[in-house]
This record gives sequence, C-alpha cells and structure tokens, in this order.
Amino acid sequence: MHRRRRTALSLSVALLAAAPLLTACGGDSHPGAAAVVGGQRIEVSALQAEVQDVRSAQRSTPDADQLIKNTGQLGQAKLNNMIFDRILQRSADDAGVKVSRKEVQTIREQAVAGSGGERQFVDTQLQQRALTSDQIDTAIRREVLFDKLAKALGADTSTPQGVQTALADLTATSKKLGVDVNPRYGSWDEREVRLTEAKQSWITQITREATEEQPTGA
Repeated sequence: MHRRRRTALSLSVALLAAAPLLTACGGDSHPGAAAVVGGQRIEVSALQAEVQDVRSAQRSTPDADQLIKNTGQLGQAKLNNMIFDRILQRSADDAGVKVSRKEVQTIREQAVAGSGGERQFVDTQLQQRALTSDQIDTAIRREVLFDKLAKALGADTSTPQGVQTALADLTATSKKLGVDVNPRYGSWDEREVRLTEAKQSWITQITREATEEQPTGA
C-alpha cells in the first residue's frame, strides 16, 4: 500500500498508553459508553468486540504470545480509531467528500496482489497493524477519506504541511462535536486529534492485559 495511504492510520494509532475495558464514561454520566462523540455513544461492548476479534485472530497464529505482548495498548488504539473515524466522517461530510465501496475494494485488491495473495496480506495486516480481515476495509477507508479531505482543503498528505492542514480541520471538527472519553482510557487531545495517556498509577500492565483478555460478555 502506498506510503500516503498509511498516513491517517499511523496518526490515529500512535498512542501513549493503554487502559482496561471498563463500563463507565466520565463520572458515570454515560454508563456503558467508552466515549461519546457529538452526542453519539461508542459502547464499551462495541470496543470489546473489536479487541476480542483481534485477540482471537492473534491466538490462532504461531507467534500469538509475541503479538499479544506487542499490542498491550490494543483497547485504547481501537477506541482512538473509533473516535477518529467519527470526527473524520463529519469533516468529510462538511467538505462534501465521499469514499465509495468500490474505491476501497480496488485498493484492497491492489494491496493483496502486491502482498502475494489474500492470506499473506491478511496475515501481514494482523502482525503489523493489529487488524483482522473484517477490520481492514475500515482502515483503508479511513486512509482514503483522510487523503480526499486533505485534497478538498487544498493540501497534500505526502507532505508534513498537508497533514497539518488536514489535522487542523479535524481539530476544529473535534471541538465542534465535543468528545467525552471515559477517563480510564485517557483523555481526548483536540489539537493532536488522538487519545492521550490515562493517568492512573494504580493500574498495572498486568491488570490491563488481564482485563483485555476477558471474554466480551465478562
């Protein structure tokens, strides 16, 4: 996949720390929500489902232990993407930018061909980006939409200046929508358009990993 196609995803998953999957948002003002974006809830159950899909796929690989160890921040990374996608979609809607299913499929087919086949492509995405087969199209769409938004703003995401132009637009959208994050996952940085570290010293890495490993219905 082209370098510029990876820009948005690399920005959206560059996270500082993980936090456990718990069931309240803020001071219990939105129980059961991991975050609320523009008044729309991101349910803890939806976040857990994404995490567990990846964990199940990772466990089926020969390098399961190493993959799981390397993605201890998985819960926060997935939540970051879910918030980012909602902000990106609103900015795109405001700019009249759309991405078709055909565009996403075409890029995926090209990536599969360049990887030597579907199996190799999916394995690489799991190992390098913690994406399952069902999550790949969403990631591709995110990257294409980010590129198209930047172009609509007269920017080019192959340059740092172009990326900053697009991020500035997302920052404005983030402020307009309002993002309320469960503090156990961290806090939303509007300027950087990403989650920042949850400052809870009593949560240890062992606790984080153990909580993430629980079944979705736990």
